[in-house]
Amino acid sequence: MNWNDILHDVTTLECVPASVTITNVQYDSRRVRRGGDLFVAMRGGSTDGNRYIDAALAAGAAAVITDSREVYDNLRRQHADIPVALVEHGRRALAEASATIFGQPQSHLALSGVTGTNGKTTTAFLLEAMLRSIGRKCVLIGTIETHVAGEVRESPHTTPESRDVLELFADGVKAGASEAVMEMSSHALEQERVWGLPVDVAIFTNLTQDHLDYHGTMEDYFAAKARLFEGVGTPPPRIAVLNVDDPYGQQLATTIERSQVVRYGLDAAADFRAEDIRMRAGETRFRMVTPVGSADVRSPLTGRVNVYNLLAASAAAWARGLALDEIVKAADAGAQVPGRFEVVPSKTGITVVVDYAHTDDALRNLIALARDLEKDSGGRVITLFGCGGDRDRTKRPRMGRAAGEGSNLVVLTSDNPRSEDPGAIIAEALAGVKETGTACIVEEDRAKAIAIAIRSARKGDIVLLAGKGHEKVQVLNTGAVPFDDVAVASQVLKEME
Repeated sequence: MNWNDILHDVTTLECVPASVTITNVQYDSRRVRRGGDLFVAMRGGSTDGNRYIDAALAAGAAAVITDSREVYDNLRRQHADIPVALVEHGRRALAEASATIFGQPQSHLALSGVTGTNGKTTTAFLLEAMLRSIGRKCVLIGTIETHVAGEVRESPHTTPESRDVLELFADGVKAGASEAVMEMSSHALEQERVWGLPVDVAIFTNLTQDHLDYHGTMEDYFAAKARLFEGVGTPPPRIAVLNVDDPYGQQLATTIERSQVVRYGLDAAADFRAEDIRMRAGETRFRMVTPVGSADVRSPLTGRVNVYNLLAASAAAWARGLALDEIVKAADAGAQVPGRFEVVPSKTGITVVVDYAHTDDALRNLIALARDLEKDSGGRVITLFGCGGDRDRTKRPRMGRAAGEGSNLVVLTSDNPRSEDPGAIIAEALAGVKETGTACIVEEDRAKAIAIAIRSARKGDIVLLAGKGHEKVQVLNTGAVPFDDVAVASQVLKEME
């Protein structure tokens, strides 16, 4: 790829043309290699890539794109032999250059984007499974893991930078993929990490308070989510799939003008809705009413929240051309999503569930589901949770209240404290638990706390281990250490058998 060809596709303020071969693009100077790497230096929320241009040049960068006028002028004076371009928006330039270098893979994939506070991961997993069930190869990018035409890879971020997304898309296209499904976080939408990605079907699950440490207000948080339905450097999606039981979903439905709106929920006005819902641990059944008829749905996923996820995925699959019978068949075969109401196998008679619930709303929904499952057996609900450090502090007492209001016993512990003092985080959450009067055991060490929660249970009880879900590490102020809620719980249960 010639540097001048890249300049043709990147919106520049000024540039230096040159006949230089570019073979790759990087935004992290530590990944730059000799032989044709383009380095895109861009300002971010926590750091400025322009500070690392010297390191990129030392590593062998063949050309530079910068969003700093000062840096651009300095490069022209001090490195006249290096092709350079000045842009207004660094992240947009990264997306534009990456798309060109990787062969415009986004144009070869039908992209479905999922946004919302809760349910993104499960909805994305379900939709991908439905698409795969009829033989379509897919790229899946999400919180838990990434899939490239059946190959499973790690997911370092819910929504990666555009360069990494486009490389995954290119790998998928080479492997025969025709579909892509992505979780799109509010951070990624606002920061334009998804710039230039044409979304065919956009899904909105719900909106509850989260990430206000970043967005500041619920209005700004909602505005970031809504960008998916406006198009981020592209036209709006062809179809918008919206949860109209959620007030923010209702609001979106009234503002969307250029997309076909497909509504889902339990409300009678929804295009995809569920009736006659029946649930037990490991199974959910309901009658799904759709614009093309009704059908009985069975899924191995548990709970009302998964009814919503199934409706969202079904509506999106229908929008992508699946027939109703194909959707129902795929729902029945659906696999467990790691860390989403994941039941830990046990012979003790105690049900232990690991779930990613890390907001007060998600925790409340999780406990309500446990209550529904235990109402016939008379078992108790024991909830273990913690709150993440360096994140929205205002949700900590609310999470404490949510846990206390629905549980018979609360075990309060550490989540991912990051740079904060775990004891201080626990104290803020404990204030909310105390308001409910529910018995609470505090144990900072998460492994010990899990053992306490499970050993406090008796046959017929359900123990909820909330907050970390699929995660395999715990992030402390000293760095990340291996930690797996499922593995810890399994060991405790084994010792009790």
